[in-house]
Amino acid sequence: MEPAERGAAMAPGCPAGPWAVGEETAILHGGFLLAARLLQPRPLRELRKADWPRAGVPITDALREIGERCPSPLGLWKKEAVAIVWAKILLPAPPAAALEWGWKDDGFFSVGAMIPDVNHTALFELVKALGAPRLLVQLLLALPPDVCRGQLESLVEYISSETSPSDVRLFLDVWWEVMKHREGEEDATVSAFSALIHQHGAEPSLEDGLQPPKRFKGDPGNAPAAPGLPTVLLEGLKRIRGSVAQPRLRCYALANLAELLCQSAGLGPGHGPLPIAEHLARLSAVVSLWGSDTDSQHHPCGLGEKVREAERSVSLLSLTKPSREELFGGLDLLCSLLQDWGEELQDTLRAPEGLCFESYRLLDTLSTLGKGLDFLLETGNLGEGETRVVLELTQLIKDFLRDTGAGLKDLDTSLVSSVAMAIIAQRLDRHADTCSVFASENTWAFSRAWVECLVENKALFQTPELVLKLLETLVNFATSHHDKEARELQTQVTKAIVECYTELSLSDKNKVISGVLASWGGPGLSQNVQVVREGLQEDLNVTFNQITKSVSDEGLSRAVAAMARLTLLSPEATVKQLCHLAVVNLGAHQFLAQILCSFPALNFLESQEDAGRPHSLVLRCLEEAAWGKLSTAREEEQFLQFLAFLMQPGSATPLVSPAEVTKAFVLPYLKSDSPEIELSLQILSKVLGIPSSSEEHWIKSCHPFPLLLSLCKLLDGYTKYWHQPKEQLFPSLETKDLILDILCRLCELVGPETVPSSELWVQSLAWLHRKVASLDWTVGLHLKKLYGDHFKNEVPATLFEVCRLPEDQWTSQSRPAYGPGSGLLAWMECCCVSPALRDTMLALLAVNVDDPEEVNLFSKGFLVALIQVLPWCSQGEWKRLAPVVEQLLQRQVLHVPYTLEYVQHMPLLNLRPFACHLQLSVLFLRGFQLLCGSSCSAWLPPEAWLHVVQLYCASLTDLLASVRAAAAASPQPCAQELSFVCIQLFCHLLHVAAMLPAGEPLQCCGEPLLVLALEVLSQYEGSSRADASPCAALRRANEGHFLQSVTDNVGHEELRSTLLQKLSKLGARSER
Repeated sequence: MEPAERGAAMAPGCPAGPWAVGEETAILHGGFLLAARLLQPRPLRELRKADWPRAGVPITDALREIGERCPSPLGLWKKEAVAIVWAKILLPAPPAAALEWGWKDDGFFSVGAMIPDVNHTALFELVKALGAPRLLVQLLLALPPDVCRGQLESLVEYISSETSPSDVRLFLDVWWEVMKHREGEEDATVSAFSALIHQHGAEPSLEDGLQPPKRFKGDPGNAPAAPGLPTVLLEGLKRIRGSVAQPRLRCYALANLAELLCQSAGLGPGHGPLPIAEHLARLSAVVSLWGSDTDSQHHPCGLGEKVREAERSVSLLSLTKPSREELFGGLDLLCSLLQDWGEELQDTLRAPEGLCFESYRLLDTLSTLGKGLDFLLETGNLGEGETRVVLELTQLIKDFLRDTGAGLKDLDTSLVSSVAMAIIAQRLDRHADTCSVFASENTWAFSRAWVECLVENKALFQTPELVLKLLETLVNFATSHHDKEARELQTQVTKAIVECYTELSLSDKNKVISGVLASWGGPGLSQNVQVVREGLQEDLNVTFNQITKSVSDEGLSRAVAAMARLTLLSPEATVKQLCHLAVVNLGAHQFLAQILCSFPALNFLESQEDAGRPHSLVLRCLEEAAWGKLSTAREEEQFLQFLAFLMQPGSATPLVSPAEVTKAFVLPYLKSDSPEIELSLQILSKVLGIPSSSEEHWIKSCHPFPLLLSLCKLLDGYTKYWHQPKEQLFPSLETKDLILDILCRLCELVGPETVPSSELWVQSLAWLHRKVASLDWTVGLHLKKLYGDHFKNEVPATLFEVCRLPEDQWTSQSRPAYGPGSGLLAWMECCCVSPALRDTMLALLAVNVDDPEEVNLFSKGFLVALIQVLPWCSQGEWKRLAPVVEQLLQRQVLHVPYTLEYVQHMPLLNLRPFACHLQLSVLFLRGFQLLCGSSCSAWLPPEAWLHVVQLYCASLTDLLASVRAAAAASPQPCAQELSFVCIQLFCHLLHVAAMLPAGEPLQCCGEPLLVLALEVLSQYEGSSRADASPCAALRRANEGHFLQSVTDNVGHEELRSTLLQKLSKLGARSER
């Protein structure tokens, strides 16, 4: 049945179901009553074939009237009429007692009572009159197996007597419909008929000439086709073979027989579905044959109906499988028929007009059967007689096809595209395969019919494979058609494809994006399809404007969907727009990164045409959209965080790898004069924190030893930092700590496993050692973790003068810049390298504390070395060096006398807990006195003074915190001591400020000094208020006057006025 019939009952205006009593059944009742009257005195159950032309007229008239009253295109009324008549034949007459209850419990009772008793003659003639063999077969195969075979035997008995051409046609049509029948095609009428017959017994009337079968019960489910049907069909053909006279009917009969035999398991494992192109060609040929054959029953049908029937005809799923005995009986019969009819049929088929559907079927099926017979000969274990039959038939088929088989090669397949569209429109079998051909066949594409079919059946194309095929077809058409009409069609098709794509799951969308990138690269469709390019930028702007306004978890799914659509059209433009917004849109970078990471397909490596550019699409887009255009620190920070999220997106798949990022944004820019050097180093620091996803660390692919050398060269550049030309770019001193940290981490990562062999690793290490030897000697010390025992620490020879260095780990070098007396300078530079080396230097320092002259010389040399190292120290290096001073002071190796230049009276206080703090402050003061002296004042450029002052202020801030901690830890109240220390620190600070060179150095250093001075005064205020001694007020007044007098001498106007203002407020509060 047609798809539209499945589950259908009755069209509007018709009875609700086959057994319902209504006007239509009354008309049928009337027709049978008139027929019975015309047949009198014999009853209607004794109707003979010869009686039908006269007695059958009222019945056919009644059916015609029902058809006019109920014009259902599905012909359901025909099936119901046949079902009623057949049920009347099969079911026994109800007993007289059933009259009281039968109408309630038996659905067929009422309508059955309206139809007089009839026989099979009425049934078969009715089917012939209706032209409905298919309806007969649907009902036949719904019967219990035994009854099904019995009813088919009744048909054979009927057509074997007084055989007419219409009988032959009916038998062959029934046979063909049995072959084409499929399970699952039952509609409501067939189901009701099957249930009724299974529910009741069946007693065919004795007038039919059949012995009554046993009564039966069974399930109304989809029972398998009755066994033995092939035997009945073969017997029927044997009986009527003499009546099959027309060439068309002979072809029909032979085709049916050969088709039946092809279903035998003995002829091979069976054939799978034909390739879809061949399948469509066959359907096209069949439809063309019906279209040109005016004698075909399908000739007047529309294309859709022809295609439906053609698909049933070429895609047999027959449930009727001949047994071995039936197979050889059929082969023998076919051999006999070919001998009798073959020559005449060959003459007919050789004529130009000889090919019709029946002859086409015959030629095609004989070709298939011939191959099956070859298989049977090879594997069938045949007896002598069987072998003779098979060999004889094989030769007959070859001879027959040799003269007639050429007709199969000249079939008209011009309707293939129309047939394909009809299959798609009606969702017929193999419509999914047909959609694949439809989507990719360029010769069909972009006709009006093709576009309409696509638009109307979009739901069938919602798979990644079909979307990609449609896109390829679109691109092929767009590259060769540029006129106005073509663009209009492209617009329609693009819209339809995008709608199909929109319905896909996110994973399927990623498959499509992968296909787009593989086919057309980053530009995607926009490169070849003009209608996609037009308005794309505006679409991008509008869509991303909406996305950035909906930054939330709820807006993420909508944003991903919008991004998916744009990515389909132009992956590159979409990613660039997103990357740009991720940098410039405040706070949107993580949300946009989440969106981007929803598309792992964008992790696409482009062809390596330009070795200097990133090969990752995302990284190239990020480079072109943002890199080199970051104008603020905030944009750089967002860029860094955005990139970090792409590498570690949580539960999602990383979109870029650390190795790719390193190659794109680090390796090309590790040069001191690169504007992006500092951001590149931040990126490198970030990627080094990402663990490797495999046993082999990703750093191996990033040229680790040249990378280390680049970092070493940057580090070496800092030895000339303050003497670089102003116009020359170089990373800031703040970046030095980052470089040192990266270098340390790399030394831990770059082990022997990062190169293919240990021998190569040693060679690489030696190469690096040779290169680093030309740099500042301290650079090599940073590589000690990497060098291990391969190389000793190489230091200036003068270091051995102040340290007891073991010669198995240390070796001296001749360094011209390190002449006599420079040992402490080298020692202090070693202390700056790392905490571990600092501790080693402190442990190995050789100073004889029992020799006053040596202590004095050491202390003076230490101060000179300190001011030589100080300007070149980064914040981290200075923090490593400051504890050295503290330890030496605590060990009393370093002698720093404390003078009373800022003490008016002898303080009768316990200053021992603060002795080191005061000494350290004085040491800094003495250092600045040297730096600011006439011999050193021109040594540093103005910008260096700011750095030195910042380091000083950082140390004094730490010193102040240490003072507070010491005061808090003191068992005795020490507010006066704390106040005294604060006053000393304040005076030392102002002294430093007063010594700074006038002009630019003093102006630029004012702010950090002011902030620190105010912090010291705030600490003083707190400790002064905590002083509860009887003379506290007097002491505060005296101290206030002293601080004001010191501050009055400050030359920096802003610093002086702000501090005086602060002091006046302190004085006012103390008076209260």
